Amino acid sequence: MTRSLDIEPVDATFGAVVKGVRLTELDDATWRDLHAAWIEYALLIFPDQFLGREDQIAFAKRFGDMEFDMAELSNIKRSGKLRREEDNDDVLKVLKGNMGWHADSTYMPLQAKGAVFSAEVVPSLGGHTGWADMRAAYDALDDPMRERVNNLTAHHSLHYSQAKAGLSPSSDKEYNGYGFHDGPVPLRPLVKTHPETGRKSLLIGRHAHNIPGMEPEESEQFLQDLVDFACQPPRTYHHDWRAGDAVIWDNRCLLHRATPWDMTQPRVMWHSRIKGDPVSEAALG
Repeated sequence: MTRSLDIEPVDATFGAVVKGVRLTELDDATWRDLHAAWIEYALLIFPDQFLGREDQIAFAKRFGDMEFDMAELSNIKRSGKLRREEDNDDVLKVLKGNMGWHADSTYMPLQAKGAVFSAEVVPSLGGHTGWADMRAAYDALDDPMRERVNNLTAHHSLHYSQAKAGLSPSSDKEYNGYGFHDGPVPLRPLVKTHPETGRKSLLIGRHAHNIPGMEPEESEQFLQDLVDFACQPPRTYHHDWRAGDAVIWDNRCLLHRATPWDMTQPRVMWHSRIKGDPVSEAALG
């Protein structure tokens, strides 16, 4: 039996809170409605889900094959002790790097399609996740800039973005370094077309660098100016997490970032990444 979705848009150009549905109990008709809402809003937020590991993976797999099933993003060591900020170990470097606006896996041969993210333990203050609507950002460009970006590309690298932030991995490699590969640096257009909606969006963020035809300093400034323009209200939304919340976002048209929190408090989040379609998400060449 199909239940209509209770959808409440957030105060932004995208995104909605969905209530009255259990992600572990979706019938096919409700799933189709949910998928259509995801395509429309790009970010769906589900309060009070408390997904287990297998539940989260199963929900993510309804959207496509997995790039990886589940990864923990946490400032708690395996020993149970909190990571000390002054140690600045490789895990903390990745957590801090994620505080810059980015899209997932643009530094890999295939950009991710989307992601499911859920909250297990949240701090009392901070630790929000922000998203930014690159469809609305593209639409907001003036005509000369839109024409210019339509013809530009940029390389994408996690080595680059972490080094620029002063967060390169240590030689001991405590963090095993997903994305810190030594293969070719992907080249991607600055404007991409969504394979399901046909809408154009900006593909920028902290991993993007070295626009062919520009000097490095010019490229860096140009890309930073685009991020500064794109990632501002009403094109942004920052979610104040509650334990049990789950979200899914469309990585093909949104950027996202973490925000700081008091790292003397624990924060445990779970990330499931959905693999991109090679037809639409492959790097150029």
